[in-house]
Amino acid sequence: MTTTVAPQPNAAGAVHKQRGRFADKAGLRIGERFASPGRIGAIVALIVLAVFWLLPFLWAVATSFKTETSAAATPVSWLPPDGFTTEAYANVLREGNIPLWTWNSLITATAITIITLAVTALAAYAFSRLDFTGRRWLFWGIIASIIIPPQVLIVPLFYEMLTLNLVDTYWAVILPQTVHPAMVFILKKFFDQIPVELEDAARIDGAGRLRVFWSIVLPLSRPIMAAVSIFVFIAAWNNFLWPFIATSDSSLMTLPVGLQTVKSAYGLQYAQVMASAVLAALPLVVVFLFFQRQIIKGFATTGFGGQ
Repeated sequence: MTTTVAPQPNAAGAVHKQRGRFADKAGLRIGERFASPGRIGAIVALIVLAVFWLLPFLWAVATSFKTETSAAATPVSWLPPDGFTTEAYANVLREGNIPLWTWNSLITATAITIITLAVTALAAYAFSRLDFTGRRWLFWGIIASIIIPPQVLIVPLFYEMLTLNLVDTYWAVILPQTVHPAMVFILKKFFDQIPVELEDAARIDGAGRLRVFWSIVLPLSRPIMAAVSIFVFIAAWNNFLWPFIATSDSSLMTLPVGLQTVKSAYGLQYAQVMASAVLAALPLVVVFLFFQRQIIKGFATTGFGGQ
């Protein structure tokens, strides 16, 4: 009777394969030391930079939970002698219309993001795939407009909105903020990396240019589109100067503008100022926590990550 012995797995090969999987997950190459001095130094440097970056935000949060006396006292202290309180938040919420201003910010920032994505994506695709007269000069003109300070355009934009009878409307806040030349440049560079052969195959099957853009280019561009939408949304949410100029009706004010109208009769109140800043930044913190993977992936796919 002949017995068949099952082949035993190669233990060394299994260990090496397992180490390879672990190294891939850790972002390391095979043979690279996990605790190399360079990697430890980079991690320490990043931790130090993160602490320095977080200190102002942590100080704002700590100050917002102090009384006005403790916030203005010298020398400054992280821990107030009379303890923490939510008095500053209660005053800001009582004296202002936070829900309405938040709703206005949500409406305008969402509309700005959607319109900007539609306009910049179509423009970037045209610069990437179409060959038309003046294409090169027009693209360089868009790139050059990035260096123009937005403050220079405030007066002509306001007169334009005044002529169109759009002042004190949502459109006065939305339309001027939908122009983002930098996003056209970023999307164009990403579209250049998509193989043209994929589009040629679809066009052979009878798909038109817009069909190719909608069914092939956009699905392949989800990471960069998500990153651009987040950047535009954050910029629109934080914008104070233009909504402050374009609106005077308190029912149309965005959150950053509305919070600036919440003032005390006793002069500058540091705790209330910090509470207002925290309330304005809180939605953006939530957005970042939910979409941080898309932000990082968007940076990597645009070439900023060294790829």
